[in-house]
Amino acid sequence: MSRVVIVTGGASGIGRALSAALVSRGDTVVVADVNAAAAEAAVSLMAGPGVARAAALDVTDAQAVLALVTSVHAEFGRLDIMVNNAGIGMGGPAEELSVAHWDRVIDVNLRGVVNGVVAAYPLMVQQGSGHIVNTASLAGLIPAPGLTPYAMTKHAVVGLSTSLRIEGAAHGVRVSAVCPGFTDTPILDAPMPSDLSPSTLEGRGRELAARLPGGLYDADSLALDIIDGIERNRRLIVAPRFARLLALTNRWVPALVERQARDRFTAMRGTMRSKSLASF
Repeated sequence: MSRVVIVTGGASGIGRALSAALVSRGDTVVVADVNAAAAEAAVSLMAGPGVARAAALDVTDAQAVLALVTSVHAEFGRLDIMVNNAGIGMGGPAEELSVAHWDRVIDVNLRGVVNGVVAAYPLMVQQGSGHIVNTASLAGLIPAPGLTPYAMTKHAVVGLSTSLRIEGAAHGVRVSAVCPGFTDTPILDAPMPSDLSPSTLEGRGRELAARLPGGLYDADSLALDIIDGIERNRRLIVAPRFARLLALTNRWVPALVERQARDRFTAMRGTMRSKSLASF
């Protein structure tokens, strides 16, 4: 049976890969993104028995999110899956970050998810079915020095999802949190927003990922993991295997994960300091 799905942040990265995979399976997918042109371009490349439609959406605008969810529900008579995926990276030593940095990542990564939940969850309760999928991160399960504001929001998304999951079960509504390790998406290369001051670790996502034994994961492979997790009603969708290993290790031997994270962050700062000195 074809499902009606909204994917925020659907124009690139994980959202784009997931949208394409759902369309290939016959679902009707609204690809929502703050970059309307990119959403249209992404939709034009999606093929399959399903249908893809682009929508401009700023997830920090609660009324806009509510309007989109309400209109999709009204048109199709239901909303089967709401994927709150839109997010931004925010990294750098915490002492280099202002309140404005923290506010920006909270607005997009946390409040954007909240806005999606507030818009979709009551409708799903009324219809007695539905699945809310919130994109968190492995950084929402383990320490992530150098990404502290980002990790904070992802821990919050995990807490939101696992708590709402218990409430939703009584109404036939499922909730899952996606917790991927480093995935090959544009977020790794994205600079700091132009209105915020840069940090010494800006744009070093790929370099940081290269220091992890697991390396980068493919977004298309992650999309298949997410779909499998939705079908199996997973509480947490953690991928790839190395990410699951790290999450389990952090649960049972947190001191080991903390020490490894500290060593990687120290090495990263040392590399950046050397590059900075060499530029003089």
